[in-house]
Amino acid sequence: MSLILLGVNIDHIATLRQVRGTSYPNLIEAAAMAVSAGADSITLHLREDRRHIQDSDVSALKSMLTVPMNLELAITDEMLDIAGNIRPQFCCFVPERREELTTEGGLDVVANSDRVRQACNSMQRAAIRVSLFIDADSDQIQAAAECGAQVIEIHTGPYADAIDITTRENELHKITDATTLAVGLGLQVNAGHGLNYDNIHSIAAIKEIHELNIGHAIVARAVFTGLGKAVSDMKMLIKQART
Repeated sequence: MSLILLGVNIDHIATLRQVRGTSYPNLIEAAAMAVSAGADSITLHLREDRRHIQDSDVSALKSMLTVPMNLELAITDEMLDIAGNIRPQFCCFVPERREELTTEGGLDVVANSDRVRQACNSMQRAAIRVSLFIDADSDQIQAAAECGAQVIEIHTGPYADAIDITTRENELHKITDATTLAVGLGLQVNAGHGLNYDNIHSIAAIKEIHELNIGHAIVARAVFTGLGKAVSDMKMLIKQART
């Protein structure tokens, strides 16, 4: 059985905190609980508008995490400076628009190749492993490799949001083909966005995928079961998909 890892995104725990401007729920406690329940990494997105994760959260989590931090960020001078100072083990470059509820679509590496290449070089000089959040598109994958990224995270939103079986199967085939292409180019492949307890199996069963990053579904399940069980249940499901 090939190994598959689970990255737990804690953004929406911070969202709940920010709604009331309180000091709770505590992200340090949440991250520790997720790791104890089986999370292999902790993902957080420091958005330009600071709608959930705050700069102080990134610093505090970096100092206490016993698993890698995956810091999602837009390619801006501000964010590159922050990442260079914090030095997470991983950073994932994502597109970002102020009006979106969550990240919509993958990064257009083809249209922004010079900027992406510069950002990849900058992070790698700081010993930060770089991932690009991109659609399951061969041109984008080829461009990611040419820009020097070490990892891609395939955007699984179209698969997760598919309204019928045929569309979902087509999206699954795209992800499978994209994964094969990326691995052939020497890229590590992660995946995420919109994955939940009902749709995870087919994605986790793609044996070349190294890690799945999941947040909203886990935090939503935690309302009913507690965070530890929500994480351990998801970890069990992705492991079962590889048997």
